[in-house]
Amino acid sequence: MMATAKPESPQGAPDYCDLEPFSLEAAGHAFTFYPHGQDRLKALIALIESAQTSLQIFYYLFDSDTSGTLVRDALVAAARRGVRVELIVDAFGNDAGADFFAPLTEARGSFALFGPRWGTRYLVRNHQKFVIVDETRVMTGGANVSDHYFAIPAENGWCDLSVTIEGPVVEQFIRWFGLLKAWVAGEEQGSTRQLRALRDIVKQWDGGDGPVRLLVGGPLVRKGHWAWVLRQDLVGATRLDTVSAYFSPPRSFRRLFARIGRRGSARMIMPGKSDISAAIDMARLLYGKLLRARIKLFEFGVCKLHMKLLVVDDVAYVGSANLDKRSFRINVELMVRIADAEVAAAMRRIIDHMEESSEAITPAWYARHSTPLARLRWRIAYWLNLADYRISSVGTR
Repeated sequence: MMATAKPESPQGAPDYCDLEPFSLEAAGHAFTFYPHGQDRLKALIALIESAQTSLQIFYYLFDSDTSGTLVRDALVAAARRGVRVELIVDAFGNDAGADFFAPLTEARGSFALFGPRWGTRYLVRNHQKFVIVDETRVMTGGANVSDHYFAIPAENGWCDLSVTIEGPVVEQFIRWFGLLKAWVAGEEQGSTRQLRALRDIVKQWDGGDGPVRLLVGGPLVRKGHWAWVLRQDLVGATRLDTVSAYFSPPRSFRRLFARIGRRGSARMIMPGKSDISAAIDMARLLYGKLLRARIKLFEFGVCKLHMKLLVVDDVAYVGSANLDKRSFRINVELMVRIADAEVAAAMRRIIDHMEESSEAITPAWYARHSTPLARLRWRIAYWLNLADYRISSVGTR
């Protein structure tokens, strides 16, 4: 049974609390889910401290704040006790700066940047987040390394989800990290064909056919992409539940969502708060057609939303990808696909808990808010987000 984390908010703060961690054994794997920010940080530190032989880490954003320093220092300590530590961070998301990781390299750990140069490749970001411990356990999900992703809702932290996994899928993470590590090494050597090489890695990736699969995505790749598999699951589905911090899926997927809404049930939780105003605007542009397809819409406004969670019938997707064009077409992403009814039910209970503290978006709500000026703003945000959310946003941190 899921429990709710004890309230930690000051007097007058919202009553909403994230759920406590919970564990499941399903499909030949052991899962522990972490909806609560501070639990995610504790679990990450504990994993690093437990490492005996190796740590392989890939993050989009790494900050030099309190949480980032705790994680870096734990990695340094691991390297000093003889653990092989390999850290890769996206160059765009490396808010800490390269000098921040000097203690890690001094301790004989390795640090590298996923760093496409200016030009076409500048738009390509590593948006993944995962840690492999001793080649036996992995932690992944939507959370980066920054205070924002571990703060409690009362402090307007990101509402997110991470999961630790033990089981056969860990072998796929090990293989995937090796491919990305080799690509980054080639990028550092200045190869002019690295974008093509990255696309080939994604196109040729085989996540297997078991109940738990590591699916990936990358720039301008369609077949074999995580979204390609999602499309196959959606075609005949009768139930859909999603939480997505950024929502601007391609038209073909919106049509699939609408069909599920008309023939079964579909529920979507959108951001009511974000550090990027465009994230809210671009989703609202699409509300009208979704509502006409009988999809139940909600905006989660307790705190900033960053979760990426999809449940299609008895299949759950957890990972780094949003239901937006960047995640479908540009970013390097990963999603763990779990085909298990018990896991799907548990993920829906997370969404149920969030729905209770969300605002229902009704046709009447949409009629009030979709003024001509608002629709113009929403449309501008929608088209600009493909290049970069930060271009279309004001007040971005």
